Amino acid sequence: MRMPDIVLSTHNPSKAEQVRALFAGSIWKVLTLEDVNVLGEAKEGGATLEDNAALKARHAHERAPVGVWTMADDTGIFIRALGGEPGVRSARWTGDTATTEDITHYTLERMRGITDRRATFRTVVVLISPDGAEHFFAGEVQGTIATEPLAAAQPKMPYSPIFIPEGFGKCWAQMSVDEENAISHRGKAFRNARAYLESVTS
Repeated sequence: MRMPDIVLSTHNPSKAEQVRALFAGSIWKVLTLEDVNVLGEAKEGGATLEDNAALKARHAHERAPVGVWTMADDTGIFIRALGGEPGVRSARWTGDTATTEDITHYTLERMRGITDRRATFRTVVVLISPDGAEHFFAGEVQGTIATEPLAAAQPKMPYSPIFIPEGFGKCWAQMSVDEENAISHRGKAFRNARAYLESVTS
């Protein structure tokens, strides 16, 4: 495998599409765990987004072909009126077996009758070099929680139909990949990671 390949530690097709778009035009080809025949996912038991992103990146690093960079992210939504919940537990707020729709519904139920609907989305990206060095990057965006789903959820992204970024009149799920990447927490974090990779491989 040539050096410009980088393994993204995910089985999520929506995330892979977004990250590949962010790396378009670079020398880096973003591969998924399926692409390198890595089964399973890391257990996300960390106390912070940084912890969980590192666990996922290490899962790929330990199993991917020797000599490649690996990369992972963890994202949380922090809802002000709920004291910052669900935060690091955003993907597992209603239990490990909950569906995307379950989490969307639960979030709206928790927010029922609450007028302060402000929330912050934050992403942490971890890059691991072939020799095991870890590098951390972050991005965040402010917004509000809608009172009902505005579109169908993106696969495995339960907040995509209900989070409206500040300054916009539509949710993530109503945006194209390019629109979302231009302003999103994930886009900011992965652009920072890309800039670092380009600085050390140019």
